Amino acid sequence: MSRKILVAVAWPYVNGEPHLGHIAGMNVPADIFARFHRIIGNEVAMVSGSDMHGTPMMLRAEEEGTTPEAVAGRFHEIWAKSHADMGFSFDLYTHTHTDQHRDVVHDLFNTIKEKGFLVEETQSMPFSESQQRYLSDRFVEGTCPHCDFESARGDQCDNCGRTLDAEDLIDIRSKRDGSQLIFKDTTHQMFTLGSFQEQLEEWVASRTDWRQNVRNQTLGMLREGLRSRAMTRDIDWGVTVPLEGYENKRFYVWFEAVMGYLSATKAWAENQGTPDEWKKFWVDPDGETYYFQGKDNVPFHTIIWPAILMGYGGLNLPTDVVANEYLNLGGADFSKSRGNAVWVPDFLSRYEADPLRYYLASIMPESSDSEFTWAGFHAANNNELVATFGNFVHRVLTITTRNFDDAVPTPGDLDNDDKAALEACDVALKEVAEAVEARRFRDGLRAAMRLARHGNQYVDAKEPWKVVKTDKEAAGTALWVGLNVISTLRTVFYPYLPTSAEKIHSMLFSADAEDSNVLADGWKRREIVPGAPIEKPTPLFRKLDDSIIEEENARLSGE
Repeated sequence: MSRKILVAVAWPYVNGEPHLGHIAGMNVPADIFARFHRIIGNEVAMVSGSDMHGTPMMLRAEEEGTTPEAVAGRFHEIWAKSHADMGFSFDLYTHTHTDQHRDVVHDLFNTIKEKGFLVEETQSMPFSESQQRYLSDRFVEGTCPHCDFESARGDQCDNCGRTLDAEDLIDIRSKRDGSQLIFKDTTHQMFTLGSFQEQLEEWVASRTDWRQNVRNQTLGMLREGLRSRAMTRDIDWGVTVPLEGYENKRFYVWFEAVMGYLSATKAWAENQGTPDEWKKFWVDPDGETYYFQGKDNVPFHTIIWPAILMGYGGLNLPTDVVANEYLNLGGADFSKSRGNAVWVPDFLSRYEADPLRYYLASIMPESSDSEFTWAGFHAANNNELVATFGNFVHRVLTITTRNFDDAVPTPGDLDNDDKAALEACDVALKEVAEAVEARRFRDGLRAAMRLARHGNQYVDAKEPWKVVKTDKEAAGTALWVGLNVISTLRTVFYPYLPTSAEKIHSMLFSADAEDSNVLADGWKRREIVPGAPIEKPTPLFRKLDDSIIEEENARLSGE
C-alpha cells in the first residue's frame, strides 16, 4: 500500500531575492525526497510558500515609497520563478497573504484560545517616538551590559553570545534612524508553551531517527524550560487577530507562518477539486510529514509548531524535521542582509540548474557547515558531470547509433563482466533508495555516481569501438549492457537531476508515447529492448571554461 507523505518546505521570508544558501538547505533536499517518493509510487504533496508579513517588509516598503503588499508580491514572483527554473516540483507554492491562510490561522488561534493555552499579558516594549511604532528585537540596538559591545541587538549580543531582552540594553536606540527609544506598556496574547513541556519531552524522546543536531538543539531548549511567548505584536501588516481590542495588532510571523504548511495543503486539496484530500497527511494516523529547514528554524518546528498542533488537537505531529547546517560563502554565512551571497536568478542567467543541483547536493551541509566555491562548482561540473556521467552516456549512445542503425543491438551470451555491470545497476538502485529514504542525500548521490564510474570502467574494458570491427555481436552485447546502465542512471539520478534524466529518457525511449517519462517507469531497471529505436545523443552537460572561476570571484567581490 502506498504511503502518504507531505513534504513541507520552509517558508522563505521574501524581502529580497533567493540566494544559494536558501535552496541548498531546504529546497534541494526536499525536492530530491519528493521526487524519489513519487517515483516509487507513494502519494506525495510538496508544499511551501512565501512568508510575506512582518516589520522588515514594512520598512522596505517605506524605503521604496510603496506598500508592503507590493514589495512582498514582487519578491514572491521572483522566488516562485526561481523555484520553477531550478526544477523544484512543488504541488503548491503559495504565500501567507491569502484568505485561505488567514482562515486557517484564525481557526487554530480560536481553538487554542478556547482551550486556555493563550493568556493576555501586559509588556513593556521599546517604542520609537520618531516612527510612532513599537520596534521588534532585530530593529533595536544598544550597548551590551555584559561585554560593552555597542551594537548588541534586542535579543542577543553577537559579540559575547549572551541572550538578552531589549530592556537589558544600555542606551537603547532604533537601528533605522538612531533615535533614542522609550518603553511603553502594551497588551499581547501569550502562548503558554510551558503547558506542553512534559508532552513535548515525551514526544521528542520518541524521535530516535532525527538528526543529532536537531535532537540536541531541541533537547537543549527543553532542558532550559519553556516560557510563554507573545504571539501578537503592534503592527498593521500581517494576519489580523480575531479578538476585540486587537484591531491594530497582527500575529507574529513565527506563530502564523508555520501554519502555512496546513493552509497550503488545504489550498492544494481545494485546487484539485478534492477539498478533504489534505486529511490523508494531517488527520490519517498513517500520514507522514517531513519538514525541510535550516538549523536556525529548528525550534519553530520541533517545539513551537508541535505545541500548536498539540493545543489544537487531532493533527499529526512532524515525522521528521530535516534540518541542515549552513552553506557558507568565502568562510562566511550566506546572508541576504549583508549581501554576502550568490543570487539564484543571477546564477541561472549564466548556468543551468542541474549542475547546480548536483553540486549543492554533493556538498549538502547535512551534519556540519559546508562551503560553496566557484572552483568547487567548476570541478564538480567538469570532472564529475561532464567527464564521468555525461561522457559515459554520450559515448555509449554514439557508438551504438553509429554502428547499429540508431537501434538497440541484440545481445549475445553474457559473461561475468556483463553480469557484474547489470548487478551494479541493482546495487545502485538499492543504495540510492536506502540513502534518500533515510534523508542521507549526499550518500545517495555518491552511490549514483559510483554506477556511472562502473559504467565507464566496463566500457573501457570491453572497447566496443574496436571490437565492433571484428566481432559485431560481442560489441553489441557490451553496448546493450551499457544502455541498461544508462537506463538505470536515468532512474537513480532523476531525484537529483530531473532535467538530465528526462533528456536520457527521450534519447533511450524515443518511441514512447509523448506523456511517458522517467516517473512512469518506477524505481527499477527498465531493461532495454533489442531493436528498439534510440536517438543520436546530445551532450547532457556543458563543459565550463577555467576562466569562470576568476570571473565569478571577481563578480562576487564587486570588481
